[in-house]
Amino acid sequence: MIAGNFTYYLALLALIIIGVLVVKRVASCLVKTIVTLVLIAIGVAIYWFYFR
Repeated sequence: MIAGNFTYYLALLALIIIGVLVVKRVASCLVKTIVTLVLIAIGVAIYWFYFR
């Protein structure tokens, strides 16, 4: 279970880093909102598949 938790947190950290880099390069507020919603959805999907 520890390896599963570590993998989950590592994937979440990578998701956050990629999200920050994408949002920094994008200027439109609408696109930032869409990127944020997509990242939240991916985070929820990762959580769902690892901890259901």
